[in-house]
Amino acid sequence: MDPAKAKVPPMKDLTIDNITENAIRINSQSSDPRLTYVLERLVTHLHDFARETRLSTKEWMAGIEFLTAVGQICSDVRQEFILLSDIMGLSLLVDSIDHPKPSHSTEGSVLGPFHSHEAEDMNHGDAMSHDPNGEPCLVLCTIKDSNGNPIPDVKVDIWETDSSGHYDVQYADREGPDGRCVIRSDSDGNFWFKAIKPVSYPIPHDGPVGILLEKLSRHPFRPAHMHFMFEKPGYDHLITALYVRGDPYETSDAVFGVKESLLVDFHPADKMVAKQYGVAVGSAVLEHDFVLVSEKEASDLRAEKSKKALRDLGRKVKLIEGLPVPDVD
Repeated sequence: MDPAKAKVPPMKDLTIDNITENAIRINSQSSDPRLTYVLERLVTHLHDFARETRLSTKEWMAGIEFLTAVGQICSDVRQEFILLSDIMGLSLLVDSIDHPKPSHSTEGSVLGPFHSHEAEDMNHGDAMSHDPNGEPCLVLCTIKDSNGNPIPDVKVDIWETDSSGHYDVQYADREGPDGRCVIRSDSDGNFWFKAIKPVSYPIPHDGPVGILLEKLSRHPFRPAHMHFMFEKPGYDHLITALYVRGDPYETSDAVFGVKESLLVDFHPADKMVAKQYGVAVGSAVLEHDFVLVSEKEASDLRAEKSKKALRDLGRKVKLIEGLPVPDVD
């Protein structure tokens, strides 16, 4: 921006006592009310954090170096910033705020850092994983709306690790995607596929996030799970996962993703199921019913919760495109 055209308020002799109001003042010239509001709250909380902790210059620089290292280790197949967000609980918090779920619908969970757009389209009944060391399993699912009606043609993105707890993108010599697929629900809202039974595994801890976990005396493990992402116009975007009940890390997930409603059990395939789906008798079977909410249901609930939360904080707001901004009218 041309400095001559910038409307900069006069600022000098800034101190601990007046830096915050002046930083907010100069950031409040945008024509975007949401950007202005987000920056105002961010600056307020950042400055209060520094004041409350009496942040030292050494600690400030350590924080900058840490965030620099997080960025430097990121790549096309590794998102350390998402991992950092995950272990701080921010990912789950944002998803819960932006995608509120009525009690009767499927709850969300964290995306994680290893989703990719390389997954291939797959037919019902095909095998998603080609790991010869994994325990085979059959996954049978339904997708319905909040009124119990089946939802056809939902795009379902699915991914999991191999039997050693690694995602395909973690292998430098991989030849293509594995342990992931995209499948669509049929006319009755059903989809089914073959995979391997999920295993627990550590999140990548050879980088700055791992160093932080160690300093915090936290372990890096996630309980066994399988990721699902659901997309269809008219329905709220759902990112979730199913977690194997009884996993040793069920109550200490490094990224806070486990919810009681997402815990599942496997049962052995009987002769009828084995014959119908072409699997061995006794092999592991997972059955689950997913419930999606409409965009309107989610939008109305998000607006309701936003207004209440901010009203409880004593803030008068209005919603623009579903997001709160100060109501100064």
